[in-house]
Amino acid sequence: MKNRPPRQLVLLLVAQLALTACSATAHSPLANGSWPEPRPAPWPTPVNVVRTVPNFHAPSAPHCARPVQTREVPGWPGEQAAHRRDARERLAKPAPAEDFAAPATAAAPRAAEKSARAEAGALTDAARGASALSAHPSAAPYPAPAPFAPQQQPRSQGPVTAGVVDDNADFSAYLAFRNRTRVEHRARDVRERYLLEVKDRRGRGIADAEVAVLASSGHAMWARTDAAGQVWVHPNAFDPSRSPHYDIAVRKDGRQSSARLARGQKSALEVTLDAPAAEPRARLDLVFLVDATGSMADEIDKLKTTLRSISAEVSRLPSQPDLCFGLVAYRDKGDAFLLRSHDLTDDLDGFLRGALNPLQAGGGGDYPEAMNEALHETVHNLSWRGAGATRMVVLLADAPPHLDYGGPYYDDGMAAALGKGIKFFSVGASGLDRQGEFIQRQIAQYTGGQFVFLTYANAHDPASGPGRETVHDVKNYSVDTLDRLIVRLVSQELGKLARGS
Repeated sequence: MKNRPPRQLVLLLVAQLALTACSATAHSPLANGSWPEPRPAPWPTPVNVVRTVPNFHAPSAPHCARPVQTREVPGWPGEQAAHRRDARERLAKPAPAEDFAAPATAAAPRAAEKSARAEAGALTDAARGASALSAHPSAAPYPAPAPFAPQQQPRSQGPVTAGVVDDNADFSAYLAFRNRTRVEHRARDVRERYLLEVKDRRGRGIADAEVAVLASSGHAMWARTDAAGQVWVHPNAFDPSRSPHYDIAVRKDGRQSSARLARGQKSALEVTLDAPAAEPRARLDLVFLVDATGSMADEIDKLKTTLRSISAEVSRLPSQPDLCFGLVAYRDKGDAFLLRSHDLTDDLDGFLRGALNPLQAGGGGDYPEAMNEALHETVHNLSWRGAGATRMVVLLADAPPHLDYGGPYYDDGMAAALGKGIKFFSVGASGLDRQGEFIQRQIAQYTGGQFVFLTYANAHDPASGPGRETVHDVKNYSVDTLDRLIVRLVSQELGKLARGS
């Protein structure tokens, strides 16, 4: 009886198996991601797992060799959208003090800029949305959008430069930023964290291993290790009871192991797993999550002109990754579409022709946008490949999400992303305010990604051309062109995989 696992750990493993059969759907039927038989005995699902039980299928697509597949959710009809936006003005929601949340500051200058940039395209966008609004808001194919040219403030025609900071690498600086930034956000307390390392018997990091963490109170979280076999565990982000210890379950390809994490321990927790050999070739799923409102035309155009070169450079990396692309574009309620998603595909020409190149900036009007809904779509409804893949999202936006729409909320999306092994690299476009910066950095830090921000010769003037200055609250950052920076971030992730093997 000494070696019998704790009853709570057995219950947790059964709960995790139950989650893989939940209600989220993908664009095409996928094989169920699960352990090989035999399966554990059918213990009852614990009823006291009450905080952040992600409702998602585990990544399980065997490939991305499919043509471009598109799903569109239309925007709300005008009266409903106006009602929702009026509700925002009545919002008065105190946030938990322990996670530094406070009421949002006004974003009137940026809102006015977004409205001015969208004005020239508004009539065309409304006409294009008239038929879409009558469609069912689930999965509807859409015609190619009619081209239009929103009026924009002058911008430099040169390269787009950007800086990057790794808030997990300089965690004390990140916590200091959170302490001094008083904006409205979804509270997740990450001040206490522990490094979990999953290794094989030779001491090599095991990538994409599933991790389940169960508190003695019954609260639970799920994660997947990154390319280096590591994951950060933030117990206060999912366990308000502040349990003194946590049971850890780790599994991959039918192998499983367990350990116990004690709150307050100083060293990293290392779990040994008798895992199979690494994948013979790296697999990368790269998704662009893009704000497509009127103020984002320049950023979208730059992405169109550089994606082919980004793909070519990534393909020439030493790991020569098997590469798939996806795109989720979003606007807001009341626009022609709330979101448009294009599932992962290995057909770059088809992706450019059928997904990215037709995308035009338009709509918007107020400052926050439908980032919550688009992030949920990205995490839950794309055909992410299964075990062994590296999964990355480049989030490109110049505004925070609406926090008054009643969900889904970005913090639940980022918790599910951690459970599916999806890292977010948040790119703050020009004009992103302090609330937007806080939320983008929150998403990137929690999922293990990094915060990227556009830079200029004059930080407050996007027309001043490429440079090293930024309005964001960051220090000690490096600068490169945005396309080179994306390649560098991909190279770093895949390089961890090579070192772990």
